[in-house]
Amino acid sequence: MNVPLLGPLTLSGFAHPWWWLLLLVACAVSGLYIVAQFARRAKVMRFANMELLASIAPTESQRWRHLPAVLLVAALVLLTTAAAGPTHDVRIPRNRAVIMLVIDVSQSMRASDVAPSRMAAAQDAAKQFADELTPGINLGLIAYGGTAALLVAPTTNRAAMKQEIDKLHTQDRTATGEAIFTALQAIATVGAVLGDSNGPPPARIVLFSDGKETVPSNPNSPRGAYTAARAAKEQGVPISTISFGTPYGYVDIADQRVPVPVDDETMRKVAEISGGTSYNAATAAQLGDVYATLQQQIGYETIRGNASAGWLTLGTVVLALAAVAGLRINRRLPG
Repeated sequence: MNVPLLGPLTLSGFAHPWWWLLLLVACAVSGLYIVAQFARRAKVMRFANMELLASIAPTESQRWRHLPAVLLVAALVLLTTAAAGPTHDVRIPRNRAVIMLVIDVSQSMRASDVAPSRMAAAQDAAKQFADELTPGINLGLIAYGGTAALLVAPTTNRAAMKQEIDKLHTQDRTATGEAIFTALQAIATVGAVLGDSNGPPPARIVLFSDGKETVPSNPNSPRGAYTAARAAKEQGVPISTISFGTPYGYVDIADQRVPVPVDDETMRKVAEISGGTSYNAATAAQLGDVYATLQQQIGYETIRGNASAGWLTLGTVVLALAAVAGLRINRRLPG
């Protein structure tokens, strides 16, 4: 629950749970109050003329006379909650991370099943991703066909990134594993530079492809996609894969129409092995949505924020109300 004037109120976690022992104070106050009320009632019953008491007792006052004590106990509970250090989740932009955007530029990317073509849609979405990604993140670019090329080393310079994305052109064959290994090397290099006492910065690979690996033919080969995914897992670098295209894509090669259906299975397996997540996109709009999701996941981190201010404020307000109620109803402070 969020109360704008008081701050976030949460019970999702506590930094100092041992302060909950103060609830024993609230329990003790409640017990003493109840015992005092029974003792007072017994004394009244022993010496009072009940008929006369019933005729003159202020029934409205009797009805509300316990309110100050109830508010006092409630205030003690709220203040104890504040002392226990309640926390809430806070999403903050990352300023220390490395992302490698790895884009398949094989001939199948010429297919026009996604207008105007898979390649053009991929370039537009990648540039938008670069624009919207948290500025402090180092973003690199790798393009791969039969070989992989590091076009942009991880950097915060988004202009250079977009310029290289615009220059992408198609190549023969698809060496997915080689591309992943190249990305891991780039991450290791920049990690050695940006690392501090906490270790290298967190890293992730975003692998964009529309077809299965052709070089090598077996993804479990030493330089294959599955082998590279296992290496990424060992290095703690998850791979988010994007399968782009439809089952009906084709390209014209040497006057022949060659089907190039999207291959979801390879991308899904790569993500699974590495500990990442796989996505599918069959249209430019869906691709934009996938990149937007990745931007939120990668660009921000969730930390535990201090939420005690709201509970402290509310406890203080209830304590003040207990004092006011005691003076107005019982002509004394609650106790």
